[in-house]
Formats: sequence, structure tokens, C-alpha cells
Amino acid sequence: MELLVVDAANVVGSRPDGWWRDRAGAARRLHDSIAGVDWGEDEVVLVVEGQAKAGLGPGREGHVRTVHASRSGDDAIVDEVVRQVSARSVNGDEREVVVVTADRKLRDRVEAAGATTRSPRWLLDRL
Repeated sequence: MELLVVDAANVVGSRPDGWWRDRAGAARRLHDSIAGVDWGEDEVVLVVEGQAKAGLGPGREGHVRTVHASRSGDDAIVDEVVRQVSARSVNGDEREVVVVTADRKLRDRVEAAGATTRSPRWLLDRL
């Protein structure tokens, strides 16, 4: 079982499909695509920031939980990883925390906090 933490801005930005004209709509489309996949027991946390927050309310819809970054998206992702890794060690939870991003600095930060990483292409191939 995995917990996927998705860097929405990075995944959306990996495809030149005009997302920059409607960041909120692009975030909603990504959310809906993720929600449409049977992830089994996996949970998905979608972290959105800036204008993209207008496309999604925070909270859970099915197996997808949307988090609005109050400051930088990267910081919110690292905070989520730290929370999840800490909870895992306290609760004896065996699930792996995986961050989906291509941002090298963010990858370094989350790996140092105990997560593994996957590329946006890995996620998009599953949608």
C-alpha cells in the first residue's frame, strides 16, 4: 500500500496543453483523472497552490485528499511527507510514502524526509 503525494503544479506543467490559461481548470482535470482510477488501497494526496486552488476545495473526495498550500507547494509537500512518515513510525504503518514530482530540489527534500519519488510521466501513464 502506498500514499501518493502529488505535486499538482509539476504534473500539470509537464504537459504543454495550455494549462497556464486556466490553472484552476487544469487542477480540476488532474484531480478528476486521479479520482477516476482504481488505486486499490492506495491513498492520493493532491497538493495545489496559487491560482490552481480555485479549481478544487480542500478535503477528501473518495481516495483523493486535496491540500491547499498556504505558502509554497514544495513546503506543503514536505510537511505532508514529514507528517505521514512520522505517523507511519508511530502507528507501525507499513505503507510507502511516494511523492510524484520532477522537481530535483523537492525530490532531494522529500527523500531526506523518508519518501521515495516518481516522475509525472509515471503518474500520467496510469491515468
